[in-house]
Amino acid sequence: MTTKGPSHKQIIVPMSVELSKKFIKNSSMHVININRALKGINSKTIVDFICVEDKGIVITTNNISSNSDLQEIEKYIKNSFSSEAEQISSPRLPQSKSYLKIVGIPYINDITNSRFSSDDVESILRSNHIFNGIILASRPHIIKVSYKSDMSIIWIDIWDSQSGFNAKKIINRRFIATVWGANMNPGVPQCKNCWKWGHMVGVCCIQGVKCLKCNGLHLVEHHRHFTWCCKANDKINLPRYHK
Repeated sequence: MTTKGPSHKQIIVPMSVELSKKFIKNSSMHVININRALKGINSKTIVDFICVEDKGIVITTNNISSNSDLQEIEKYIKNSFSSEAEQISSPRLPQSKSYLKIVGIPYINDITNSRFSSDDVESILRSNHIFNGIILASRPHIIKVSYKSDMSIIWIDIWDSQSGFNAKKIINRRFIATVWGANMNPGVPQCKNCWKWGHMVGVCCIQGVKCLKCNGLHLVEHHRHFTWCCKANDKINLPRYHK
């Protein structure tokens, strides 16, 4: 699934939290200086204000910035940090996000004998050619397929165009695993069969179904007919089963 990004009358400059806080202290001065630099290249773009986001700073403008505008802003920001300039990524316009999942990777890393971390996953993606030019929008999220499984599902968000061009390039492509499309922010799945977290109905090992209220082997609609606690009393408060 691909979602539309925010307004293109913004410029995102990725940097660490520490550098963002350092830069924003003199935001009014930076607005004036950037506008002066843009005027020097005869640009019609004007910076309105600067704010801090999770991934860096966001510069709001009156127009959609051109490549020359982005280059001028990048030059100013990196000059402002001098020795720390290498830690700042190039400014870019906002993009859409595509949501994907990777299946077929073990939950335990054979080399370290511990579960795969987000850093391990990012290293795997960087080393495979099908992810060339793909930029992660957030850290990978790793869950077990099921409680007794040794395999994982890895959820990744990538920066993309509104048409989902980058996602289409890698969906159903196989490297050491397979990339599938996913819904936006699926989180941790909950099985509607046994009501446990971490897997879906299709991979549930429980035969039959379990009641959400008491964990008994019957449908939740038939709870009153199969449990001693509230049978024959429709008005009683139902007990809660604590998982």
